[in-house]
Amino acid sequence: MDTVALLRALAHPVRLGMVQQLSTRPHICACDFTDHFAVSQPTISAHLKVLREAGLVTTRREGTTICYSLAPESLAELAATLDGLARTALVPSS
Repeated sequence: MDTVALLRALAHPVRLGMVQQLSTRPHICACDFTDHFAVSQPTISAHLKVLREAGLVTTRREGTTICYSLAPESLAELAATLDGLARTALVPSS
């Protein structure tokens, strides 16, 4: 897992919002994101490409539509990394 790529992908407000949307509603079509964000369809597609290349989302074709879902294993790995950092930060120094 490339932690830096995952964090970089999540660092943009629109991409973070897309991941948040996918966490509540799996299998969202790319065109459905335009209802939630004030950006154009090409911009939505570019953001989805970044999320896909980072391994945060997966795609499934339904006819001519591409639906997006979260990749739980990537998020779990990222969560474990962040949890490890938090635990280390909480350990009192001697």
